[in-house]
Amino acid sequence: MAADIAEQPTGYARLLEPDQSRAIAEVARTIAERRPRHVVYAARGTSDHAALYAAYLTEIRLSLPAGLASPSTMTLFGARPDLSDALVVGVSQSGGSADLAEVLRVARGSGALTLAVTNAPDSTLAGTAELAVDIAAGHERAVAATKTYTAELLALLMLVEGIRAGDGRLPDAERAALDTLPELAERTLADPAAAALAPRYRFAAQLVTTGRGYAYPTAREAALKLMETSYLPALAFSGADLLHGPLAMTDPDVPVLALVGSGPGGEAMRAVLPRLAERGADVVTVGSARVPGAARIAVPEVDERYAPLLDILPMQQLALALALARGEDPDAPRGLKKVTSTH
Repeated sequence: MAADIAEQPTGYARLLEPDQSRAIAEVARTIAERRPRHVVYAARGTSDHAALYAAYLTEIRLSLPAGLASPSTMTLFGARPDLSDALVVGVSQSGGSADLAEVLRVARGSGALTLAVTNAPDSTLAGTAELAVDIAAGHERAVAATKTYTAELLALLMLVEGIRAGDGRLPDAERAALDTLPELAERTLADPAAAALAPRYRFAAQLVTTGRGYAYPTAREAALKLMETSYLPALAFSGADLLHGPLAMTDPDVPVLALVGSGPGGEAMRAVLPRLAERGADVVTVGSARVPGAARIAVPEVDERYAPLLDILPMQQLALALALARGEDPDAPRGLKKVTSTH
């Protein structure tokens, strides 16, 4: 897991290389020409969080309605929704989940444009879709996904921005900003603050993660990593949803990791933090924004769209360090294997 985490800056650089960039741009151009009226993402587990990030991007940057599919409606209940005006995107590291391939098969049969975003270009999912994007993350050794998750994020970001451009080509300013990501990721991973937090949570019985907007998928992915590696019950909430009831469970014995960056999502979290303080919650913020009185894992400031590619890195490091502090083996989570087959 440590080796996979460390490879992420190289993974960003690889996706930004000319050959990979051109391949994603060509897919983006084809999608732009087809002019879908809405977008449906199908994914499971970690990839579901990458898909949620893409759904935010799609609605904000493309002004297209976007949502996450419920594969069981098709695989268990035999539903055949009319997806003729849709782009349906299957996101999967392995491309091996039968239910996701079935979603794309049904969607393609109804006239949808289908796309597979995967680390396995020879997989069933990629073969089922009309279009495919290879996230080019290389072999991932750990069971808990890290570098494939961030590669999915960057590939989906490049795809959406290429569609927005119309011809698939990223604007020069966008490209220049993305080219800084490998160095920023290196800098983020070099900060020992996240690993140093592990003793603070060693005996925690449960934990809450929260964020808004683009940060919400990061909160969900961080919670999953903590559950996978440390077996720590971790609940992820949108900052807005947290105030609608779950706030009642927070107290000094329930640590909270709050994603607070720059931009509208981070600003919205500033209304949440005082409410957590009223409950006496043990809050640590993660992100580029400074919050008076709160402990913080600092992350370089970038456009809010890019923040999930950096904010998740210290959360992965924390999950790794906490698992070790609790005497667990993060490379062999009990009951889990690398490819999970669902139907």
